Amino acid sequence: MTTHHRVRLSDSYVISPTFLFRWEASQDAHVLLYPEGIVKLNDTGGTILKHCNGESTVAELIDELNALYRADRDAIAEGVIKFLEVSHAKGWIRVAS
Repeated sequence: MTTHHRVRLSDSYVISPTFLFRWEASQDAHVLLYPEGIVKLNDTGGTILKHCNGESTVAELIDELNALYRADRDAIAEGVIKFLEVSHAKGWIRVAS
């Protein structure tokens, strides 16, 4: 049985220590490297994970993406929260302590 992680706007996240997040020129994308392979991220995924530095809150991340994409804030918030939930479930990120 798995429990669903609920993302809060006041949460800050960090990349899990088993993953290395970086720009990979050969992929022309941000990637997550881990012992078993690589995850190539799209632009938005890379931008979101770039903010998983333990300092930026989810609310700050949503505000930044809203300013960057100038789209519907509610849609951006929904997308960010869903991405963070999936990333947490996959073990890519964890809540900063």
